[in-house]
Amino acid sequence: MEYLQGDLEAPMPWIGLYVAAASGVCALSMSADAFAGFRSRRFWFPCKYFSLNAFTLTVLAVAMKLPVDLTSMTIGFKDNTARVSSLVLMSIAIANFTTSFGSMKNNDIVLNLAALGILVVTVSTNVCIHVIQIKDPAIDNVKLGGFYLEIVSTVVMLLLLLMLCFLSVMIPSAKRSIQSSYHDMRVKISNENNRLVEWGNFNVDEVRVAVTRYWVMAEMGSSQFVIARSVACVASGSMCLFMGLTLFWVLFKEQHKLLPISQDRIYSNYKWSINCILAVQLVGVALGSIAPATRWFVAARFKSSDIGHRSFKNEFKVETYWTQKLVYWQERPLPLLIRSNVLRKLVHDAKRLLLNVCIGVQIVNILFSKLVLLVSAAFLKGFLFCFHQIKTTRRAWCYNSKESRTETELDYSGYVLLLEGESGLPRKTLKNICNEADKLIQRGRKKQLKNLKQLVMKSENFSGVREFDNNEVPRLKYSSQEPPNCWSLPVVTLTSVAVSLSNIADDHKLNQLLNAVSEGLYFVKLIEKSLDKNGDLTIIRHAAQVVWVGVELSKKWLDIDLQNASLGSGSHVEALQNLSGVAEKIVTDFTTRTVLDPLMKNPLNWPAKKDNHSQTNEELFERLSVMVSDIFAACLTNLVSVIILKCHSNAIEEREESVRQAAILLGESEEVLEIIQKIDLPGLDPKKAANIEEWRAFMELNPPATASALSNNGTANPRSNAEQVSVEIRG
Repeated sequence: MEYLQGDLEAPMPWIGLYVAAASGVCALSMSADAFAGFRSRRFWFPCKYFSLNAFTLTVLAVAMKLPVDLTSMTIGFKDNTARVSSLVLMSIAIANFTTSFGSMKNNDIVLNLAALGILVVTVSTNVCIHVIQIKDPAIDNVKLGGFYLEIVSTVVMLLLLLMLCFLSVMIPSAKRSIQSSYHDMRVKISNENNRLVEWGNFNVDEVRVAVTRYWVMAEMGSSQFVIARSVACVASGSMCLFMGLTLFWVLFKEQHKLLPISQDRIYSNYKWSINCILAVQLVGVALGSIAPATRWFVAARFKSSDIGHRSFKNEFKVETYWTQKLVYWQERPLPLLIRSNVLRKLVHDAKRLLLNVCIGVQIVNILFSKLVLLVSAAFLKGFLFCFHQIKTTRRAWCYNSKESRTETELDYSGYVLLLEGESGLPRKTLKNICNEADKLIQRGRKKQLKNLKQLVMKSENFSGVREFDNNEVPRLKYSSQEPPNCWSLPVVTLTSVAVSLSNIADDHKLNQLLNAVSEGLYFVKLIEKSLDKNGDLTIIRHAAQVVWVGVELSKKWLDIDLQNASLGSGSHVEALQNLSGVAEKIVTDFTTRTVLDPLMKNPLNWPAKKDNHSQTNEELFERLSVMVSDIFAACLTNLVSVIILKCHSNAIEEREESVRQAAILLGESEEVLEIIQKIDLPGLDPKKAANIEEWRAFMELNPPATASALSNNGTANPRSNAEQVSVEIRG
């Protein structure tokens, strides 16, 4: 029997190592969130790596192996300490989960909270059973030293779960309140900066200010930040700090009992692995406590400066959004079909009674949390009193020395979104939020596209938008319809023609053009996807993307090698004639196959027919570059509208990321936008500016003024209309 018991216990150390690994994953995830929060100076520590989901719950379940293990002999001091550290780690994990509810849908909150509740209740039940079943008098001292602490840890864990449940009830009401405030503020910004969203009328500095305003609104309206600054989250942080300090205090007080396993008086099934479990979980408790404790400290520090400014009654006022959902459930009729009036009334009264109890518990929970915050702020204010004079003196000196600078700083405090009962945001926190927006724009500046900038500088009057397609060029005789144009398709076609002249044009210029087009298509795709709301040009955009992949990577157009000697050995006239012949053959095959295969109606295979007049080789390449430059410049006049549109994200869970992308996009395009805003725009209807066909139609009727065919030194001007290339997309 003893032999069999030994065989069963043999793998226990490796199971303990598995538990230690799971605890390490939790510790690393929580520390990653803490590091990210400190790095971005977002001291509400939004959950990114350690949020409530199936993965983290599974890892936590593995880490809770010791508290739920009722079969192994884990009754030594070191074993009991490891059990307590597991429970404390679970409590800290719950506190870290708190803000992650803000980025979830209501259904996800219910499901994840139910899964977490099952895990916590299971762990608590097993702890109670374990405490009750150990009745050996020989281990009473161990029991007094460890098992009672297990009970305290379990009670705290259950309280944190209860607080999390009642906090989740507040989230829908808080989101609606923030959403309403955001909508009103967005209308205000739109009215103040109406000309920013109008096509063509923009200033880069004003766009930067508008993006910063939207960033402040997105950060303040972030559901995770709303939860993090709530009193319930502050109370959970203080409880986690208390449990963490208690655990380390017990370890420090009883450190003489932390003997190696071989010297421990009571046998452990986990053997040497118990040391790994205990060490990793203690590190996890220390690292995991950073975020909840910092939230508590920052909130207490903010509150310490506000003590005395509000009456005692207002301090303990329970705002409506805490109980609004419960009141709604109380008044809502039951969705049950009960024919008996007596039974229906009985169920309804039971429901009202239960919800009355829940409302009462919620009120007590909030009052307790506010009391914790108020007491913490009072103690912190007393602790910081000795530094008050030094701080005041330093602040006065900084104000005097930087007065001229602060007078020029913009005030974004009017764009802070607050819930009912919240005081104003501290200036330092608001400054950190604005600095984060500046960092995002700066990050975009580091990725500015230099080749595109050089190409766009060639544009003067957008005439290439009119010239790239000439109505005088005859259609192919097999053509039955003409596909619509998007911005990217003529750019790709013109660049393909330029690549076919690679043996004529300078290699450096060709590579520079390819790099510029690749950079420019990044913005063009964003503009086309954002402004083509009906998806009318989706297939054409896809065709252009597929063709561009071949041109950029293999220098092939529709599987035709653009650098083949047969195309580039002679003059550009021969090259274009060969391409035109290939295109006509593709159209012939296409029209034939369309009758047999309706799928061939996809414009992906619609070819280009090219006609040209006599120009020198260098002039032709330069003319193509200028056309591409004009098309890019015309398309990028819509970029400000796309940036502002990204700032208008309606979904509160997606708003922060959307504004983040807008800020980075602004940084990437600042220099290009500054170039474009210096070009005289045509008097085009702003509502039609996103469509290249509308540009062409307007410019056909109102051609821009062109420069003379010859410059002062007698060389041909690349913008001469006397000799031009006409590239027409025909189907």
